[in-house]
Amino acid sequence: MVKGIGRMGPNRPRKRRNHSSPTRTRPLASSGFDPTPSASRPSTLSPTGVSVLDRHLVTEEVSIDFFEKLRISPDSDNNPRSFPYNVKQQCWEKAEKVRGRDPDRWRRDPLGNTVFRKLVGCPGCLCHDYDHIVPYSKGGKSTLENCQVLQATVNRSKGNRTEISRADLIQKSSYCRVSGRDMDLLELSAYGNVRRGQDSGGCRIQ
Repeated sequence: MVKGIGRMGPNRPRKRRNHSSPTRTRPLASSGFDPTPSASRPSTLSPTGVSVLDRHLVTEEVSIDFFEKLRISPDSDNNPRSFPYNVKQQCWEKAEKVRGRDPDRWRRDPLGNTVFRKLVGCPGCLCHDYDHIVPYSKGGKSTLENCQVLQATVNRSKGNRTEISRADLIQKSSYCRVSGRDMDLLELSAYGNVRRGQDSGGCRIQ
C-alpha cells in the first residue's frame, strides 16, 4: 500500500475543529453564584479583612442579640391560660365528695352535679372542667383559689360571664339520673375495678 493512502483516500486534508467557536454559557442565576469579581462587589462587613470564621461569629452575635430582645411577658409566665397539673389535683380534692363513692373518682360540683374524674371536657352530664371562677379573660388567675370543678355543660354556658346567677347555672346543668350500678360499670370500664368510699359501709367489688 502506498504511504499516505488509507481508507479515507489519498492525503485528504483533515477537518480541524474550530476552537475559537463561542462556548455555551450556563445560566448562573439558579446556582446563586455571582460572576462579579469579588473586588468589584461592595463589602457588607467592616473591617475588610474579616475571615469566614469572623463572619460566622458576627452572624451568631446578631442572632443572640435578636433573641435576647424577645422577652416573654411576665403575665404569660406567672398566669398560664390552663391550670397547672398540681392545681387541678388540689382543685379536685377540695370539691364536695359523693357519699359512698371513692373521692378520687367521683365528686360534686358547686351546683350539686355529680362528675366522674376520667370524663374531662366532654359534653356529657358526668363530664367536668376545671373552671376559672373569675374568668381568665377578665383577669382571673390560674390558681387554686380561683379554680372549681364544674360540670362541662355548665362551664360552656357560663363562658366569661360574671353576672350569671347560681339559679341560671343550675338551669343550664345537664341532668341525668345515675344509679350506683351505673357508677360501678363506669369504674370497671375506666379503672378495671370498683372502689367504695370509706363511708359506704358496703362490700368492695374487684
